Amino acid sequence: MNHFTIPIHVPGSLSADLDIRFTAPFDFTIEHVSAVTSNDSDATIKIGTSSDDDEFLEECVVGDSQVPVEKGRTDFVDDQFPRIEDGDVVVISVDYDGGSGTAGDDLTIVLTCAKG
Repeated sequence: MNHFTIPIHVPGSLSADLDIRFTAPFDFTIEHVSAVTSNDSDATIKIGTSSDDDEFLEECVVGDSQVPVEKGRTDFVDDQFPRIEDGDVVVISVDYDGGSGTAGDDLTIVLTCAKG
């Protein structure tokens, strides 16, 4: 199976929520998510589609102080690897301060996916 990663890095202090979107160029499956900030933040992440923004991964905290949080099969909705279809709009939502907590610095998110 062909694997690939989708790395996202936002340098500096976050001052607003992020709404990252892309259209899937082909069918693929998300097998792993890693997310971290460089500081002790309250930032959160969720992953879904344009019709349901937490369809695949419900809101959860990101890792702190350069120690990534990892999410795998049992962490995804329904304990299943998210299946993305060609043309789906994937949405990665980040609450920069987790609802009025400490804002994240130097956010990094990596999705590891399998093509097909």
